[in-house]
Amino acid sequence: MAGFVTVLLCSNLIGPAKLCHVAGITFGAGNLFFPISYIFGDVLTEVYGYARTRRVIWAGFAALTFASIMSLVVIHVPGLVGDPEQAVTQAAVERVFGGTWRIVMASIVGFWCGEFANSFTLAKLKVWSAGKHLWARFIGSTVVGQAVDTAVFYPLAFFGIWTNGQLIAVMIANYVFKVLWEVAGTPLTYLVVGFLKRAEGEDYFDHQTRFSPFSLKV
Repeated sequence: MAGFVTVLLCSNLIGPAKLCHVAGITFGAGNLFFPISYIFGDVLTEVYGYARTRRVIWAGFAALTFASIMSLVVIHVPGLVGDPEQAVTQAAVERVFGGTWRIVMASIVGFWCGEFANSFTLAKLKVWSAGKHLWARFIGSTVVGQAVDTAVFYPLAFFGIWTNGQLIAVMIANYVFKVLWEVAGTPLTYLVVGFLKRAEGEDYFDHQTRFSPFSLKV
């Protein structure tokens, strides 16, 4: 959970500060590391089940919300009077931590929806497949989770600001980038899941789980 929340916070607070352009694809720097949170989600759901992962997702949601409020407060607290570097410092802080309310809210809501879609899909696929075809379940849940995240975040954050063509192009490019990132990380996910199942003696199947995202019961 600590690793999950750390990756999430870094991706959402540091990532928006820079746009990257690699191999003809433009993406926010946060997309380099945000997919790791889905790997954490896959590992948690596969080993410990949906209900425990649900608590971790809510912990991430709370951490994102608090970090956003903290950023807002820090930006608007008056700086030291007479500091010759104050204007430069303030501009830098606003640049890195001063996302618009639309982007901040879209990021939090997109994360929440995407992570729950990812965990739900993986848990159901595990039950339906009787625990077989791990690679297909990981990739399948990622395809669903990232699709939900992308479909929620970009329209909420940029509809009416970008043209419809730009919006669709960026959504598709970033979605493909994130899914491919997750596919590339599948071998590592396999290793971590195998290690945890042996070390913890745990391999949970969500046969009787109540899948409402609005419960914290295990």
